Amino acid sequence: MIREVLDDFRRTADRTGIREPTDVVVEALRRVPRDWFVVPEDGENAWRNEPRRIACGQTVSQPFIVALMTELLGVLPGDRVLEIGTGSGYQTAVLLAMGCEVFSVEWHAELLAAARPRLAALADPSRFHLRRGDGRLGWPERAPFTHIVATAAPVEPPPELVGQLSVGGVLVIPCGDPAGSQELVTIRATCAGASRRRSVLPVRFVPMLGDGEE
Repeated sequence: MIREVLDDFRRTADRTGIREPTDVVVEALRRVPRDWFVVPEDGENAWRNEPRRIACGQTVSQPFIVALMTELLGVLPGDRVLEIGTGSGYQTAVLLAMGCEVFSVEWHAELLAAARPRLAALADPSRFHLRRGDGRLGWPERAPFTHIVATAAPVEPPPELVGQLSVGGVLVIPCGDPAGSQELVTIRATCAGASRRRSVLPVRFVPMLGDGEE
């Protein structure tokens, strides 16, 4: 899996600007047992460099995409990260393995309940905070955040998430039509009320859900 992830970084470097991931990201991918984060009957496929289906019609992202989004975040140990879309907890676990404190919002209560014990087996529970809610609204009472990552795609970045970035902070988020084209973008808060957006790579994510949606 790691070899294929490295190949994908080299193949897409002209778009992403990142020829290879840092050692700390690679080590996090090695340390996190991906087979814990797929459905049991899919365990033999867990270490493939591809997305896999999980409960509630959702997916756990391709390891290359997880590594790329983590690189784009540029996190350091001790950083506070807001994650939108806990899912099975795989991206959460990678961030925890890198020493971050993670605040993660998930729409599906079933996924959240299953992710909690997995994460508790890998990291001190005081380092991660999970809540069920509309991810488009973020976690305003714990804002601002220097890093925000979304693992589901709205049509456009929700202004509430952009507004919860601290100055100099970065949001990494897939955006686009659920039935059409999507792109991975980064948004950097340059000063109060201003931001800079960059398109990184075409992607395919499940849609971001909220109130009134299933």
